[in-house]
Amino acid sequence: MVQNGSELDFDENKIIVSKTDTSGKITYGNSLFIELSGYSEEELIGKPHNIIRHPQMPKLIFKLLWDYIKVGKEINAYVINLAKSGASYWVFANVTPSFDTNGKIIGYYSVRRKAKKQVIENIIKPLYSKLLDIEKRGGVNEAETYFKNILKEKGLDYDEFILSL
Repeated sequence: MVQNGSELDFDENKIIVSKTDTSGKITYGNSLFIELSGYSEEELIGKPHNIIRHPQMPKLIFKLLWDYIKVGKEINAYVINLAKSGASYWVFANVTPSFDTNGKIIGYYSVRRKAKKQVIENIIKPLYSKLLDIEKRGGVNEAETYFKNILKEKGLDYDEFILSL
């Protein structure tokens, strides 16, 4: 892990892994998750995963995430996280539900890779900035309407849009 100013960088060949219960409380984090977060394992386990939520993340993205995983679907998203030190790091996250033998959701599993810098700078940062601005003025529902209109104009659903970047 390397810190460049207020941003953390990590090897693109490494993955960050965490698991939560159904309410989003952390039940597991791999060593890279713990290292990047800046928290000890003891400080993370049992805490809400949003302990690393960055204020520059639109609430809409987490609304979409929960809408997907609560019904048993996986989702991919670009996320900026906030370390205990105040430094940030961008990831491309895949979040999937974990099921018991009866098909009941018992938690969630997230695997994150280093996000592509060009995608973050050229697409995600401007989009998230606009979504945050809309959320501040009109709330999450207005931001969702705006985002759905973008997807409609592109002729893509959310999954197609994210995976095309």
